[in-house]
Amino acid sequence: MRKYRAIPHPFLLEVHACQDGHHEVGLTVIGRGNDYLPYFIQALQRAATEGLGRNRESMKLIDVWQANPVETESWVRIYRPEERLEPFAASVPVVPSVPPAMRMRMKTPVRLQREERLVTPDLFRFSDLFGALLRRVSMLSYFHSDSALETDFATLMEQARRVELTEKKLVWREWTRYSSRQKTAMQMGGLVGEVALELEADSPFWPYLWIGQWIHVGKGTSMGLGHYTIEAASLPNYRAR
Repeated sequence: MRKYRAIPHPFLLEVHACQDGHHEVGLTVIGRGNDYLPYFIQALQRAATEGLGRNRESMKLIDVWQANPVETESWVRIYRPEERLEPFAASVPVVPSVPPAMRMRMKTPVRLQREERLVTPDLFRFSDLFGALLRRVSMLSYFHSDSALETDFATLMEQARRVELTEKKLVWREWTRYSSRQKTAMQMGGLVGEVALELEADSPFWPYLWIGQWIHVGKGTSMGLGHYTIEAASLPNYRAR
């Protein structure tokens, strides 16, 4: 791990559109980062009070909800200011069986590099995304869990380079954020759109791709970049698109 310049953060934020004056912020904590949930909530409360953005718009925290680890489609309120925090224990998303065909939708800009250059839509290959994802899982496991990832990295990457996409619809989207520390706007563009592929039932890539929906991939993950979702597709309809 000495060749990496920074340790990945054990958390990531997702900022959703403002509705009726309310901002919804998603927070995912990873591994031992779960131990610091009270501090993350305190940090959000303090940031809201002091004001966010260039104009320092002040806000207040209303409540905190957590995904139910048993009924994954439901959410439960675990905290309101001046009340006790009562979170569920940490859980890991269950990996389902591999669908015969899938579509990966990149929701926020995915910033990938190959040979120290940003990967553009015309250059994108499956191995670009999987390589970045494999490194991220490995580093998160090494620094923020009780055991390092044990796998044959070289063989996995060799196999990933042979995966062909059945469809690719990607564009480059710029994403601008204002850095209070550097007092300037910063461009953090990346790939958005979708790609489609087919994997074997015992594909070694599948568990990584599935868990990547929660931990994101590429640069700027802690700020919400690199978010993608996976949708299964029946083979006949999928090929007809």
